[in-house]
This record gives sequence, structure tokens and C-alpha cells, in this order.
Amino acid sequence: MVDAPPPPRPLSALDRARLALDVLALDGAALGGLWLRARVGPARAAVMGRLADIPLPARRIHPTIDDGALFGGTDLAASLSAGAHRKSAGILAQPSALILTMAERAPAGLAARLAQYLDAGTSCLIALDEGAEAEETLSPTLAERLALFLDLSDFALEDAEGLEAASDLTLARARLIHLRGIGLPPQAMNALAAAAASLGIDSLRAPMMAARAAFAIAALRGLDAPDDTCLRDAASLVYAHRATIFPDTPQEDAPLPDAPPPDDTPNDAPDDTPQDLADIPQDLVLEAVRAALPADVLARLAAGRAARGMKGGAGTGAKMKGNHRGRPLPARAGRMRQGKRIDILATLRAAAPLQTLRGAGLGAGDTPKRLAIRPSDLRIKRYQHSSDRVLIFTIDASGSSAFARLAEAKGAVELLLAQSYARRDHVALLAFRGQGCEVVLPPTRSLTATKRRLAGLAGGGGTPLAAGLRMGLDVALQARARGMTPTLALLTDGRGNIALDGSANRARADEDAQRLARVFAASGIPALVIDIATRPQPSLAGLARGMGATYLPLPRADSRLLTKVLQAGMGT
Repeated sequence: MVDAPPPPRPLSALDRARLALDVLALDGAALGGLWLRARVGPARAAVMGRLADIPLPARRIHPTIDDGALFGGTDLAASLSAGAHRKSAGILAQPSALILTMAERAPAGLAARLAQYLDAGTSCLIALDEGAEAEETLSPTLAERLALFLDLSDFALEDAEGLEAASDLTLARARLIHLRGIGLPPQAMNALAAAAASLGIDSLRAPMMAARAAFAIAALRGLDAPDDTCLRDAASLVYAHRATIFPDTPQEDAPLPDAPPPDDTPNDAPDDTPQDLADIPQDLVLEAVRAALPADVLARLAAGRAARGMKGGAGTGAKMKGNHRGRPLPARAGRMRQGKRIDILATLRAAAPLQTLRGAGLGAGDTPKRLAIRPSDLRIKRYQHSSDRVLIFTIDASGSSAFARLAEAKGAVELLLAQSYARRDHVALLAFRGQGCEVVLPPTRSLTATKRRLAGLAGGGGTPLAAGLRMGLDVALQARARGMTPTLALLTDGRGNIALDGSANRARADEDAQRLARVFAASGIPALVIDIATRPQPSLAGLARGMGATYLPLPRADSRLLTKVLQAGMGT
């Protein structure tokens, strides 16, 4: 009996990056594009050099680009020169390879427009993500449509020199045209879909993109059809950065896949399905994805869930619109009032197409004619700025918490203080223990005072969880009334046992906490509930649902992991 050959070794980080760039150059439009997380350096320069292999014209855009540049509009200079209305073509008028710089700052409106453009399947997007922290990341709307992801944070100079093309792309493009007419067997598609579900990927785009990537890899390797190695490598490219749960280690006694139904095809009929794809197990696909996951995946996944689950946890205060300061927004039609400022260029663009109808003309001859501008043409300047933000740390300082995790919680908060100070955020510190909750430190920007009060925080007594919620809500509402944006982080190890009236009644304490949770949810204040008990508490998960907050159990986290989660969830 001949032993089966061992499965191929997983791709190294450099081989995976080179393969992703080859697949992007070969079939970037079908795969949506590439999410490239990297700062300026040799590795990113090498990747940008490979973009010339994409058979589409490259166009650079930025997060503040307006709709006129994207979709086209009135060409004001040409219209004034010609004396007639002239339109300009937008960047999205033809298929292209868009390069979005500072993609982590792209607003939701731009992400939605680009997503609709990518859905046509004729163009691709290279999103240059320069975010330094976990919460500075690409919009989920765009991330879902980009099949490929590369993180070059750990690439060295010698790695950058190895990112050259690994295959003959000319022959691969001709071979891909043939392969596109071949569909994957149902067993292979089932394995891709099951692997995506095991990783917590709930989008149907991911298995479809993995199948397209498998065909592209087969074309690069000169195969007549994708084999199981192509399938595994495609899954590692498409699934690794989309995972939301950590896959369990496959068991040796896992059930075998169901046997395929009997085939009535005569024995002498040709079979175009590769034999090794007929019964590919899901575990092989999961193993390839597991090899592509980063070493600190648990911390990253927890931080990512916190950042995605927080309402308004984007690292800044609430967005406020005005007429005088902040980031410029597209002008809007309006009337002249006190404090308003006219956008001259936008007003001229609105009036130019209507000059012929108004009988004014645009001065094509020697005698210039004046423009006819109506009140409906007026465009008003708009700006957007962020309000100040206050981070409200509500810490369980009861006896049980002090025995278990109070030291780690205090360490995590202290590590965040310097970052909050650098961002000029306000910080408030609350502690509940005994029979009530006290404001250890009201909202302040004083780093020294916060550290001193935190170091002197002692633990002991019962767990008045309801009192902590009430005090946290009061401080948050007071901060919002002063024009600030409050965010609350509740760190506790379990159920409350002290009611609001100070009595040691666990049932009444639960009722009080649930009632305050509903009030908290109605207020719309973003919150994060971190369970620091040695075992996750179902009661805290229910409390978080009632508050409309994100629940994160961290039974084995130290102060550094707590800091990562708080940093992502609260946007610091």
C-alpha cells in the first residue's frame, strides 16, 4: 500500500504577498482589488511598482474628493471660454485601477460610491491604509468588496526586493480566459462556504471571491483546472483578514464528508473534474487560513469586534456642521443670511448651464456680457468639525474584583491615559463598591491628577452595579449637555448584589441594573462592557444587550490586552 503524499506546506508571508500581487494583476477587476495596510517605505514602494502590471489605467484619488471629480460636471473654465455650457468627464467614467490614498479616512459617502462602482466588475481599487492603530481601518463597505489584503508592517528591506512577479502574466491571462468557462465542483464550493462559516464570515461574497482567486492561481501555475492546493491558497488570501472568530484546531476523528452520489456516466466517458477536488475536506481549507492568521490574532479579533460594535467609536467626538471652521464639505444650495458664506466657484458652476436660457450669454465676443445669477444658484460653504470627547471609565472596585482583576484594570486605564492626554480628550474616573458609586475624578485633562487618583483607588465591599450605571449615565448626560461626546467603559467581574437603596438584595439589584440599562440604551450613549471575571458571566452579556453596548469577555487578559481592547473600542 502506497502512503498518500503529505500536504504541501503553507505559503510563507513573502510567497503569500507575491501570489496576492500576481492574482491582482491577473484578475483584479473580478476580485475588486487590494486592501494594502502599510506605511511609506520600501515594501510599499515595491507593491506600488507592481501595480503597473494591472491592464487598466491607474488613477489616484483622495478621501476629500468631491462628486464633480468622480462623476463629472460643469467645466467652469471651458464654459466661460466657449460661451456655452461644457461638461467634464469624471474619473469613474471609464474602467480604471483606482488608488485611494489615506483610505482609512474615507468617509461613508465616498465608500458607498466606490462600492457601487466596484460592483460593476470592470474596475479595481487599491486602498492604501496608513492607519497606525487598530481602530484606524478601512470602511467595512469597501473591505467587503476587496478580495485581497496585505499587511506590510513586518516586511523587511530584503522582503521588499522579493515582491517581483513570479509568473508569466501574458500566458496566464490567455489561460484564465479558458478556465473561466469551467465551474468548480459542488464539493469544492461547499468546502469554501463551510470554511467561511467556520471563520465567522457571513458574507456570500467571500466564497465567490475565493473561487475566482482559485481560478487565477490555477492560471498562474499553468494548470488545466484548480486543484486542492489552489483552493487552499485562495482561501488563505481571501479569508484570513475577514475572520471574526478563531477557528478550532481540527480533530483527528472529525467525520468524513458525505460520499458523492453514484455516477451513472459510462466508464469510458471523459471526466473533467480533478480527482483531488472531488472530496476535498473542509479542514484542509481551514488549515491554510489558520497558517495565514497573525500571531496575535486573538487580541486583534477582540479589538476589531470592539471597534465595529461601538456606536461612534471612531476616535473623535461627534461630527458637528458649521459655516466657519473645520473640514470643508461640499457646498449646498441656500439663501444669504447672517453668518453664511458664499462658495463663489460652486455658485458659478450652478449658474453656468442656465445662461443660454436666461439670455445672458457668457461673453464669447469682444464685449463681455454679464452673468445672470439667480438666488437659486447660490451655494453656501459648509464645514465639519469634531466636538471634544470624554472617556468615562466606570470600574468595579468591589471585594471580588479587587481579589481577581482590579490591578489589571487599573493598569489598562493608566496605559491609556497618556494617549488620551495626547489627543486632548477629557477623562472621568468612577468607582463603585460597598453601597454606592463615587466620582473619583470628574472630567478633566489633567494627566497627573488622574494617575494619582487611580493609584489611590482601593477595593472592597459589595458590588453596587446599578449605582455605577446610574452615576456613569449622569456624568455622560452632563458632559453631553456641555457639548462634549461621552463614551463609557464599564469594567466589572459579575452581577451586582447591592440595590440602589443600599440593601443587599441580589434580585432587586438585578432589576435596578436592567432598568438602568434600558435608560442607557434610550440615551444613545456609546458604551463598552468588559467582563474581567475568570469565567464569562451570562448576566453581563444580557446587561450589555440591554444597554445597546458591546460585550467582551476577557477572562485571561492582562493589562496590555485590556488596553488594546479599550483602545479599539473607545477609539483612543
